[in-house]
Amino acid sequence: MRTSLEVADVFRAAGPAYRAAHAGHLSLHQLKVMSAIEHCRTAALGGHVEACTDCGHWRIAYNSCRNRHCPKCQGAAARTWLAAREADLLPVGYFHLVFTLPAEIAAIAFHNKALLYNLLFKTASQTMLTIAADPKHLGARIGITAVLHTWGSAMTHHPHIHMIVPGGGIALDGDRWISSRPAFLLPVRVLGALFRRLFLTRLLALHDAGKLAFFGKLAELADRRALLRHLSPVRKKRWVVYAKPPFAGPEAVLAYLSRYTHRVAISNSRLISFDEDGVTFRYKDYRRSAPDRQQIMALGADEFIRRFLLHCLPRGFHRIRHYGLLAGSTRKARLERARQLLAVAPPAVDEAPVEPPDPHPPCPCCGGHMVIIETFQRCHPPRGPPSAAAPSGQPAP
Repeated sequence: MRTSLEVADVFRAAGPAYRAAHAGHLSLHQLKVMSAIEHCRTAALGGHVEACTDCGHWRIAYNSCRNRHCPKCQGAAARTWLAAREADLLPVGYFHLVFTLPAEIAAIAFHNKALLYNLLFKTASQTMLTIAADPKHLGARIGITAVLHTWGSAMTHHPHIHMIVPGGGIALDGDRWISSRPAFLLPVRVLGALFRRLFLTRLLALHDAGKLAFFGKLAELADRRALLRHLSPVRKKRWVVYAKPPFAGPEAVLAYLSRYTHRVAISNSRLISFDEDGVTFRYKDYRRSAPDRQQIMALGADEFIRRFLLHCLPRGFHRIRHYGLLAGSTRKARLERARQLLAVAPPAVDEAPVEPPDPHPPCPCCGGHMVIIETFQRCHPPRGPPSAAAPSGQPAP
C-alpha cells in the first residue's frame, strides 16, 4: 500500500532547486539516482493497463525504476534474493556481528568510497576467518554473509558491516563439524584488535601508493606525517566489534535478512510530514535507553536530500558479499559437506514444475485475476478506459 508520503515526493518538489543550487557538485551517478526515484512508477517510465477477467475492473500500473537506492523498488529484489539464499541455511544457530569504522576513518572513506568500502569488507571478513580458524578459538572454516550499510538512523555517514555467521564450521582437516558455544562465537576484543591492525596497515599502504584522495578539511592528510597524526588516537582506542545475541533458528535469520539486505538510507514508512519548513521523520537515537530511542527529527529539504545522496554507492559496487564456506563456485560442495558432517538431509528438491507467482496484485473489487490488456511506452500516457468488452467477455465499466 502506498504511504501518504514518499522520498520521491521530496525529490520531485525540492529536487530541481537542489540540482540548480549544487550544479557541478553532484556526480552523474547521484543525478541518475535522483531522476530514477522521481520518475519511479510514473508515466515517465511507461507501464501497462490491467483488467480483471471476472468483473472487468481496470487499472493503470506504471513501471518501477529498479534503482537499488529507491525505497519503493527493494521489496521484490529482497524476496528474490532471499529465495536463493534459503537453501544455504544450515540447521545450526546463527550469530550477528557488526564491524564499524571509527569516525576519523569514516571521514576518509567519505571521499574514497569504493576503495575503503572494499577494504572494510576485506578486512572484516579476513578478521573473522582468521580468528575462527585459530585452534585457540574455534579452529574451523566458517561461512559469512556480509552486508554493507553506510548510514546511521538519522542518515549521517556511518559505514559498517553486518555479518550473519553460522555457529560453527568445518574443521580445517575437513573431517568434522565444530560447533561454537550456544551463546558465544568468537571473542570480540580479539576480533577488534585484529580488525584495527589489518585495516590501518592496509590504509597506509593505499596512502603510500597514492590511491587516496583528500579534500576540504582533510586535504592536509595527503602528507603521510599528517595522516599518522590523524590516525594516532585511532590506534589507541578500542575498535568495537558488536556481537548481538544469536538468532533463534534459521527462520529468524531469514526474517532479519529480509529487513536488512536491501535497505536504503531511509524508508518511506519513517517519513511523517513534508512542508515548506522541511522533512520530518522518525529515527532511533542509540545513545538513549531502549524505551526512549524512537525520536523525531526535522531537516530542511536540501539537507534531507544531501544526506540521502551521501549513501549512493559507487557504480557496480556489491553491497552483499559471501565468504568462507559461502564464497565462490565451491559454495554448493562446501554446504553439502557441512550437511554430511551435521548428519542432516539436503533440502528437498521439488522436481514438479513450479508456477511462477502472479506478478499482478488481485482485483481490488472482486479479488479476481488481472491480465494486461495494453502497454504504453515512456512518457506516453495510456488511452482512456477500454470501450471494448473485457477479457472475460463482460462489458467494460
